[in-house]
Amino acid sequence: MNTVDLHVHSNKSDGSFTPSELVDMAIAKGLTAFALTDHDTTAGVKEAVAYGQEKGIEVIPGIEFSTEYYGKDIHIVGLFIDEDAPAFQEQIGSYIVKMFSRGALTEQKMCARLAADGIDISYEKLLEAFPDCVITRGHYSRYLLDHGYVKSLPEAFDRYLGDHTKYFVPREKITPAQAVSLILAVKGIPVLAHPTLYHMGKDNLSSLVRHLKEAGLVALEAVYSTYSAGEERQMRQLAARYGLLISGGSDFHGKSKPGLELGTGYGKLFIPEDILIALKEKRKELFDV
Repeated sequence: MNTVDLHVHSNKSDGSFTPSELVDMAIAKGLTAFALTDHDTTAGVKEAVAYGQEKGIEVIPGIEFSTEYYGKDIHIVGLFIDEDAPAFQEQIGSYIVKMFSRGALTEQKMCARLAADGIDISYEKLLEAFPDCVITRGHYSRYLLDHGYVKSLPEAFDRYLGDHTKYFVPREKITPAQAVSLILAVKGIPVLAHPTLYHMGKDNLSSLVRHLKEAGLVALEAVYSTYSAGEERQMRQLAARYGLLISGGSDFHGKSKPGLELGTGYGKLFIPEDILIALKEKRKELFDV
């Protein structure tokens, strides 16, 4: 049976590999399609789609929005994003520009806190080390590792980058419902990413899903690298309860998540092409495309 992966990151956000390298990896893995869903950017989409067409594999243009809901960091994946659509330039494009501006101020504050404790870091040095990228905590961790301040990426988060540390500065974020609306505005399919990772409790998660369904949420990521069989079953049941489609992805980042592979996650992940076909049919139904 053909397999796909609908949640993949490149080095345009916090992944390790270029968009073109991901295309080659997906082909080597035997995937028929994958979605490039970098954090808050579509900078790698054109490269991935064009190279995918050249190599004969479908690359679905996507994005993963970082949002906030009652203090929780909630991620909304958008599949089939049309970055050339006027609505993208007017709505998502302007949001990303504003987010970059706010993000730069956040990163400058984080760098200042780290530098105050003797770490040789600045926002300019981060940009120099990771050009053309949306700076995330994943980039900080690699910077700290490369410069000898930590011995592992997890140590970087434990000591310097976690929410509990004195160095962390949260970014200003949109709400998940706003992200859903932005994705729908460009004829994309909004997906609630990895719901179990939010540790919200069953009732609160159900309330979130109901709220997002009312906002136009189309799918829920019910197949995911870290899910147990029981968690996947629960997520499928939650999707069915609210009339949502199923999506699935590895959330592949590369070196920052050792052992997690494109397409297969930690070895047991299997995302049949039927999931992608159902999402495409729903998109055609919604937008007549």
